[in-house]
Amino acid sequence: MTYDIAAPEPAGMIASLSSLGYSLPAAIADLVDNSVSAEASTVDVEFTWAGRDSWVAVVDNGWGMSAEELVTAMTVAARGPTTPRAATDLGRFGVGLKSASFSQARQVTVTTSKGEQWNTRTWDLDVVEKYGEWRLLHEADDETMAVVKRIQPPAGRGTVVLWRRLRGYDSAGVTEDDERTQKQFYAEATRAEAHLGMVFARFLTGSRRRLLRISGTPVEPWDPFLVNHPSVQRLPVEELPLGGGTVRVEAFVLPGSQRLSQEDFEKAAGPRGWLDQQGFYVYRRNRLILAGDWLGLRGLRREEKYNLARISVDIPGEADVEWGVDVRKSSVVPPVVLRRHLHRIARQARSKAADVLRHRGRVAARTHGDPLQYAWHVRRTDDQVVCRINRSHPLVREVLRPEGPRAEDVRAVLRLLEETVPVAALRVLHETDTSDDPEPFGGAGQADEAATEVAQRIYEALVSDGRSPAAARERLRTMPPFDQLRGFWSA
Repeated sequence: MTYDIAAPEPAGMIASLSSLGYSLPAAIADLVDNSVSAEASTVDVEFTWAGRDSWVAVVDNGWGMSAEELVTAMTVAARGPTTPRAATDLGRFGVGLKSASFSQARQVTVTTSKGEQWNTRTWDLDVVEKYGEWRLLHEADDETMAVVKRIQPPAGRGTVVLWRRLRGYDSAGVTEDDERTQKQFYAEATRAEAHLGMVFARFLTGSRRRLLRISGTPVEPWDPFLVNHPSVQRLPVEELPLGGGTVRVEAFVLPGSQRLSQEDFEKAAGPRGWLDQQGFYVYRRNRLILAGDWLGLRGLRREEKYNLARISVDIPGEADVEWGVDVRKSSVVPPVVLRRHLHRIARQARSKAADVLRHRGRVAARTHGDPLQYAWHVRRTDDQVVCRINRSHPLVREVLRPEGPRAEDVRAVLRLLEETVPVAALRVLHETDTSDDPEPFGGAGQADEAATEVAQRIYEALVSDGRSPAAARERLRTMPPFDQLRGFWSA
């Protein structure tokens, strides 16, 4: 056998790892994975603003590492995806620490101890690129080591990962008194807090809960399924066989806004809002991998009427390959053998979620009961959504008086109609897979009597406003919906 050794060039490898698309919250989550795997009971994420010298650190009181283990942890892909791992290990590819760190910082220092001496190693990407070698430094500069010693866990064991020379902040134009950039820096901390509360929610509750803090503030777990709310609908749990294990699937239909307080409704929306948080939530070893996605299943897309449908999926830790879990632990591809089952469960949950909103929409759109209450009537007839102003409303009746309306009544009714556009009812009654959009005056074709009457009033108003009859008709010909109808203006 003849061959060449084609080792990757360090600068190119760093550029590749740095461009995997990590957000800062996702990169921090990858570091917290290591803390959880080390069975840390306390994890602190520190954000410190100092202009160009700003830094971010993750500090835990886990089991720590020996010098040999630290070098392995700092080596890119030292352990492949097939390497046997402990049941608590949330990693897979052996690049999480490095890829997450390189995406956010030019200098990464890790110091760790198993209860004896502290071992330190540093990746300085300027050094790697300068020498073209993977030179893993045994220490770091004095300023970095001073920060490390200040934030080391007091228990005498654990691990510190420190990011310095942060991407986006390490430039000459960034100064410590730059308030705008400082606000952006701490806004990232707020986003990280929300993200970690979602990703590690299961580790922040229960008898073996961890304490996870952002700059001293405990991270609150976010439950996407509102499991403790009495109005949540829980569909039957299904155990789907996959290889030698099972995939646990449970669908939830959340209560509508009328059954939640304003605070609970806003919290239930999640970090990305109701529309982006609907769908499947895929967990691997209790760590959330994917939050709110329909997994590319055919015919399933995000629509507001399905906002209340959320589905928990627990996959075995050994099923990464079958589910296509990526390096960032942020996307999955469901196995072909499970897709029809997931599709069936999703359709059932979506149908029930739409029913909850449809009931609310029908209440908002009802045409029976007190005719004085609603400014609009919305209903579905002959596969069309029809929206009409309620002519029995007292303010509308006042404008329609034979002797003519008062200017203040016209202004009032216009404002009423603007403020009460029946968006919720239209959203719920509209079916995306049908052509049921309201069609003015029955659609294109010859104008009926009602359309002609309205066009005549507009025509007379245009003429009264100073246009010639020909110019008024020309204006009508280009004015919706008369541009789609035939009448006296199109002759």
